[in-house]
Amino acid sequence: MPFVPDPSDAELAQSALRDLTAALGKEGPVHLRFAEGADVVVPRSALTALTQILSTFAEGEGVTVLPAQAELTTQQAADAMRVSRPYLIGLLESGKIAYRTVGTHRRVPAASLVAYMREDEAKRRAIADELAAETHDLGFA
Repeated sequence: MPFVPDPSDAELAQSALRDLTAALGKEGPVHLRFAEGADVVVPRSALTALTQILSTFAEGEGVTVLPAQAELTTQQAADAMRVSRPYLIGLLESGKIAYRTVGTHRRVPAASLVAYMREDEAKRRAIADELAAETHDLGFA
């Protein structure tokens, strides 16, 4: 289910992000206290996920939360990657992203899609770093 922030949410998300990031730097369980006085203990991993969501909201972008075991249609997977469905199908058929077939339909495990996206991002960053280093070595920076 996609969550799309209101334009006014960006500033509030930035403020909350600062406080939660500070809490992440500490040891032990995380206690969240609400204005009504309720105190909730949250796993540190959940707080990490919340900071990622808030960071995305602060940029005015929406998020979609999926269980790791979820399976996506090819259109949902393409939308998550912000690519066309034919491009995604090419990735599936080349074996770069795992999928299974249900009847005549392909289903993409969310975990496989996320793993590919992380690997692709790491490759992109490495190439950008190489280009930046080469630019610096040539005296352009």
